[in-house]
Amino acid sequence: MAFQEKWLRSAAETYEDLRQKAMAAFENRKKNKIKKSSPPEGLFKQVDKTIKLLLNNPKHPSLNTHAYDSLVHPYHPGKEKVFEAYAQNNTPGAFRVFWCYGPSKNEITIIAITPHP
Repeated sequence: MAFQEKWLRSAAETYEDLRQKAMAAFENRKKNKIKKSSPPEGLFKQVDKTIKLLLNNPKHPSLNTHAYDSLVHPYHPGKEKVFEAYAQNNTPGAFRVFWCYGPSKNEITIIAITPHP
């Protein structure tokens, strides 16, 4: 079952910032005729893939999804859980996507996209 996505403003801004940096790196790479992808391109690709997997199946094994207690649920504080999904693993400052179910049935809200705290 696919979920509809909702975004908190800070998460949407982070996602857009990562996308813009990846696009700029791609343009620079093409201009300089470099074949290998740059780190900003790779990071955005990993974060984007994580979000797509999350919306299709929040329990996908590669996401390593688990509850995260240090963030408060934006819609039902104290009643519902916030979850963490891995965008990267075994990388210094590996990126994570924090999310929750809601506000409505069949919706997932992306709370934050950050390097591992």
